[in-house]
Amino acid sequence: MAALFVSRFFSAMALTVKQRFFLAILVLAFPLSAISGDPDIISDFVVPIGVNATVLDGNFFTYTGMRPLINSDPPTNFTVTKATMAEFPALNGQSVSYAVLEYPAGSVNPPHTHPRAAELLFLTYGILEVGFVDTTNKLFTQRLQAGDIFVFPKGLVHYQFNCAENDFAVAVSAFGSAAAGTVSVPSTVFATSIDDEILAKSFKTDVQTIQKLKAGFAPKA
Repeated sequence: MAALFVSRFFSAMALTVKQRFFLAILVLAFPLSAISGDPDIISDFVVPIGVNATVLDGNFFTYTGMRPLINSDPPTNFTVTKATMAEFPALNGQSVSYAVLEYPAGSVNPPHTHPRAAELLFLTYGILEVGFVDTTNKLFTQRLQAGDIFVFPKGLVHYQFNCAENDFAVAVSAFGSAAAGTVSVPSTVFATSIDDEILAKSFKTDVQTIQKLKAGFAPKA
């Protein structure tokens, strides 16, 4: 199973060496096309506080956190593996970050926003139904297949859904910020301490319904 996942993750289809090279360049170029949300820096890169710049070498600019994906089986739950400034300090000031998203069959990345960057999603394997809502409440949707790219504009609510019944999907997302941030709509609304009555009035329902929804987001014992 692991070998199958690896081959699908990197090739998505039966690709020639030239085609794989093209896809690699395409993925690496994503951040250059994303809208930058970070302030410019006046140095080549940002040295972490307390670190002597003279001792830095190539290790500082290398992130190995994606290595476990190579030999792992597809996850049983929706999984995001990030390479942001938090995981990879060398990204500080560079206005780029990545995430690998793995979707089991039928799984969803719930509605959410990234307040500091647009997201450019490249589907490497499987199919996804994606969508976002603009500030006029218009919904834009698309069904993607492997090799497709979709952009989620900065700050807008969006989602992804693996509509396949028996197959997983894998995507790589690039962001124009080293810390794009994620605000989950369901968790923000129902897993915080917003008053039940306020939510009931906002959603034109009753407090009992709101409490049932909140119970679904309560920490598991």
